[in-house]
Amino acid sequence: MTAPTFEFLASRQFTAWLAEQRVSLALTTYQAGKLFLLGLNPDGRLSVFNRTFARCMGLYATPSTLWMSSLYQLWRFENTLESGQNYQGFDRLFVPQLAYTTGDLDIHDIAPDGAGRPVFVSALFSCLATVSERYSFAPLWRPPFISKLAAEDRCHLNGLVMDEGQPRFVTAVSQSDVADGWRDHRTEGGVLIEVASGEVVLEGLSMPHSPRLYRGKLWLLDSGRGEFGYVDLERGRFEPVAFCPGYARGLSFIGDFAVVGLSLPRHDQSFSGLPLDERLQARHAEPRCGLQVIDINRGDGVHTLRISGVIEELYDVAVLPGVHRPMALGFRSDEIRRMISVAPGPAN
Repeated sequence: MTAPTFEFLASRQFTAWLAEQRVSLALTTYQAGKLFLLGLNPDGRLSVFNRTFARCMGLYATPSTLWMSSLYQLWRFENTLESGQNYQGFDRLFVPQLAYTTGDLDIHDIAPDGAGRPVFVSALFSCLATVSERYSFAPLWRPPFISKLAAEDRCHLNGLVMDEGQPRFVTAVSQSDVADGWRDHRTEGGVLIEVASGEVVLEGLSMPHSPRLYRGKLWLLDSGRGEFGYVDLERGRFEPVAFCPGYARGLSFIGDFAVVGLSLPRHDQSFSGLPLDERLQARHAEPRCGLQVIDINRGDGVHTLRISGVIEELYDVAVLPGVHRPMALGFRSDEIRRMISVAPGPAN
């Protein structure tokens, strides 16, 4: 049987940009079940490393730790290399050290709180939650318009912003309180909610995703319209900065740049009939899957990475500052059996 194929096509200066910014990237594609780690080979060309996890979606990353959700587990990867070390030419080796078996909660965004505990969005239960040593999850908060905790994906809660170790804002596709009700409000039912007060601070969005705080602004993706921009909280307005030629999900920042994940729209009830379709037609543009690097000061798309083949959708993207070429261990080879690290201690 022929293995599924995929191809990465970078714009001319994409790899030079990675080198200049001294970053690598991590991204997830739940449709193909892949965690990708992108960096630079010794010859300066793009390094593409992947591992397979069923329905991997939410992603939170630092140069030493990755949190990632999959179909029924939440994973924590740790880098086992010391500064200056490398393994087979890679300067980061992420090892899956811990997994919580959560069941299929449809986990979207993830971020650690002030104590390092992972907080995540369960779209299925329309709530924020964290891990439990005994249970599948521990609910933390749900929007005031959600009347009960139920496995019904009522409003399609998806995005999470943490501020000083506490949940600050979330995004949802609608304010529906019935099973799967969000699908009836995809065009302009999207909301931004302040967690502490439960107040809806912005309405009229189209399938919003990936809210992020960066340089004193609250950024997000108005995915159904293909817009990247920020929220003017005082005026209660979304201010578009750049158009994204694809269904935008996944957002991370480095310096003066935003990195946005793009997906091909699905031709089903989830993605069809959105304003994005008309906006692409007006620009004589075809939707694409991949990454777009946007200058946040000018609103220009300065670099792109197109992904083709079996991969048509991305969910999340994360920047790894100071990382040149990362990799991760999987479970299908003997590497993970032989990779042993020892914590520092008096017996050493």
